[in-house]
Amino acid sequence: MTKRDSVVNHPLRADWLNSLHEDIIEPDLPIIDPHHHLWERLDGYLLDDITADVQSGHNVVATMFVQCRYAMHEDGPEVMRPLGETEAVMAIAEAAAARGGPTNYCAGIVGFADLGFGAAVAEILEAHKVAAKGRFRGIRHITAHEPSFDSHLQPVAPDLMASPEFRAGFACLAPAGLSFDGWLYHTQIPQFTDLAWAFPETTMILDHVGGPLGIGAYRGKGDAVFADWKAAMTDLATCPNVSVKLGGLGMEITGCTWAAQEKPPGSQALADSFRPWIDTVIDLFGAERCMFESNFPVDKASCSYPVLWNAFKRLAAGASATEKRDLFHDTAKRVYALPAAV
Repeated sequence: MTKRDSVVNHPLRADWLNSLHEDIIEPDLPIIDPHHHLWERLDGYLLDDITADVQSGHNVVATMFVQCRYAMHEDGPEVMRPLGETEAVMAIAEAAAARGGPTNYCAGIVGFADLGFGAAVAEILEAHKVAAKGRFRGIRHITAHEPSFDSHLQPVAPDLMASPEFRAGFACLAPAGLSFDGWLYHTQIPQFTDLAWAFPETTMILDHVGGPLGIGAYRGKGDAVFADWKAAMTDLATCPNVSVKLGGLGMEITGCTWAAQEKPPGSQALADSFRPWIDTVIDLFGAERCMFESNFPVDKASCSYPVLWNAFKRLAAGASATEKRDLFHDTAKRVYALPAAV
């Protein structure tokens, strides 16, 4: 019997990350980082931490917070408890604005609402919008499910996206002017596609290129995983309401082992590893439906912020000026309807 894989969040090693320095590629290129988290667990990742990363050389003009069950209320009606996260993130956004500087932190907020409550989520959606003071853009309800490894994520039913209750909650998003971020594994992309066809009026964003797995039952099966993933992504690309975030490939669920190496990877090594996935998505969806993302601090276990964005710039080196604007800035701004000033 093989040892069962376990997914956990590891404390970050600043000395390891800082042992590699690179000059910034295209330092003036405007970037919206459409996917980062804030939390107090492990070593913590709050305003000072995201500021240190974002101000490390790249021209990050705005960021977007995505839910991670941070600062949720511990009492009151269960359906309303995620409101605590939006309130806490807004406090951080306002503190950042008071400091000034070139970056609009948490210009958009993607929070959480348990769609399993069905139509009852309408109340918390409106409460999120009020609490975020114009910054609330959508919700993410994690649907990632894979029984072959232990995960730190909340337990999820394998057919959650197809359940009547979930879909009743999902139906509340478009009328509220909100989008849906999907975090799932590559084996579940067909379920996400079915959801997208069922709700064509809802703006949907697939996180982390669809979560290709490289652990558990998928360890050592890279070619088969890529083939299955590509076939599923090809079908998903036919849904015009879906965009894709290009990132998350530094997570251990992909099977990457950079965190265990003596030295962190450089941007060329990252780009070479990411290229099959990133190039395929851009070919299928077009730059106008793709956006690079940091997924920090999760991907910080594998590389530093400046090195990661250098890798993305290497991947986009052959793109036109318009395609680069889409990949690094305009797609995120358009899909999430961010303010004109961003």
